Amino acid sequence: MYIAICDDNRDELELLASLVNKWQEERQSALRLKSYKNAMELLEDARSERFTHYILDIMMPGITGISAAEEIRSFDTAAEIVFLTASPAFAYESYHVKALDYILKPIREDEIFALLDDAESRERSQKKGITLKTNSSIVRLLFSQLEYVEVNQKHLYFNMSDGQVYEVFGALSDYEEILLSQPEFMQVHRSHIVNMLHVSDFSRSGLKTFTGSEIPISRLRYSELQKKYMELLFNHNDGGK
Repeated sequence: MYIAICDDNRDELELLASLVNKWQEERQSALRLKSYKNAMELLEDARSERFTHYILDIMMPGITGISAAEEIRSFDTAAEIVFLTASPAFAYESYHVKALDYILKPIREDEIFALLDDAESRERSQKKGITLKTNSSIVRLLFSQLEYVEVNQKHLYFNMSDGQVYEVFGALSDYEEILLSQPEFMQVHRSHIVNMLHVSDFSRSGLKTFTGSEIPISRLRYSELQKKYMELLFNHNDGGK
């Protein structure tokens, strides 16, 4: 894990850094950490450093944590974002930037340790994936980076969160068992299986992913999918607490 923490309050920033370092020492985990006193400094590094996790104070002068997260999401849909806040009133805003969770101040050791334990567990599970044989090579695709699969006239297109698309010959049913065994994947239409953790908008008219792809949704499956989607989000967010 490569974690960036940002808080304009020096004492709280130092406390958070000390807790992260203490967790690393106790767990003997491979972890790197960088601290920032304001969001502008963080954003200057974010594109090149490619952090895997961000812990951001929401209320900061200048660029707020929410605004910083919006900027991060413009070039990184995979990193996990957690907010620090004195009020749960910001939970709604955090959802729109695909935030994993928020932690109420004052910061407590048990909450930070639980957050990092879960993050490490997810990082291990995210190494799971699927192996494909394309026309030119054999590739290994991680489930966490697979956005959706689309079939068109016996050709399958595996669309990744970084914009790459892998094409194979076959039917969607050839991959249903392995994909749908993962709770985040759902068949939303006869021609699409989607990783719902990459969905930014869900409505009767269709889905939209964080990379901007628009995907149709079966009207007959809408109610069931809506229920499963909300359960997925609840379980995913709850797992980060």
